[in-house]
Amino acid sequence: MRKLIVVNIMSLDGCYEGPGGNVMAMPMDAAFDRYNLERISTAGTVVLGGNSYALFQGFWPNVAQDASASATNQEFAKRYNAIDKLVVADHAEPPSADHPWATNTTIVAQAGAYATLRALKRENGGDIVVFASRVLWNDLAAHGLIDELHLMIGATPLGAGTPLFPANLPSLHPIDTRTFDDSDNFLVRYRVAQPTA
Repeated sequence: MRKLIVVNIMSLDGCYEGPGGNVMAMPMDAAFDRYNLERISTAGTVVLGGNSYALFQGFWPNVAQDASASATNQEFAKRYNAIDKLVVADHAEPPSADHPWATNTTIVAQAGAYATLRALKRENGGDIVVFASRVLWNDLAAHGLIDELHLMIGATPLGAGTPLFPANLPSLHPIDTRTFDDSDNFLVRYRVAQPTA
């Protein structure tokens, strides 16, 4: 069995992005980057919602060869280019034939995503990881498909922004926490309770 793990960052007051949808308000630092690399290094599949796919496919492929990017982000981008990607979206287009993601990206409509992910979870292999894609993973959690939620939490409240969680999030049970010598962020990992039949 494979775990489906969500990795997200949030402000101390629970926001996923700042006012006006400003994701750069989030405390994305070197510790956050290293943890993302740690997670993708144990993964066999990355799952993306439509908006994250549209953004990331234009960003991460170029970072792999960007000399101005950190070594951590360059390595993350290389692994992102190589890993299998499942895009859950009703209107997404496949990457162009010359795009680094062209041969390892599958697009599935929202209605078919639950069965597809249940089948993937029954297989052997690395973790299934969701980065960002807040709307998607909240829906997957409501359908009992998320096993763990890993949250990098910033030390400063934003005061306004988009809440990370809906009102009906399943119960969370702490697994562990982690702090970092070079960061004010801290990591909390949770097991997500599965809905009862």
